[in-house]
Amino acid sequence: MNITDVRVRKVAKEGKMKAVVSITIDDEFVVHDIKVIEGEKGLFIAMPSRKAADGEYRDIAHPINSTTRDRIQTIILDKYQEVMEAEDAPADAVE
Repeated sequence: MNITDVRVRKVAKEGKMKAVVSITIDDEFVVHDIKVIEGEKGLFIAMPSRKAADGEYRDIAHPINSTTRDRIQTIILDKYQEVMEAEDAPADAVE
């Protein structure tokens, strides 16, 4: 499995959720609405979920094992940092 595209949409309002991300897997399958969240120990991702009848939130799509989750999280957070750094760079900076 290769993540072939990562699209980051920054969340404008203040709060713990910093961005919403879509990933493309193997140029064939897209997962939307992965959230980048600021927690007590730093940034982490939350997979897309919906509220069940019992009031609990359940993931709609998620990795089967922690190795895959860690790989997806690393790729997403690296792209998020790249996007944030690009926004902070002066517009007239030329290399």
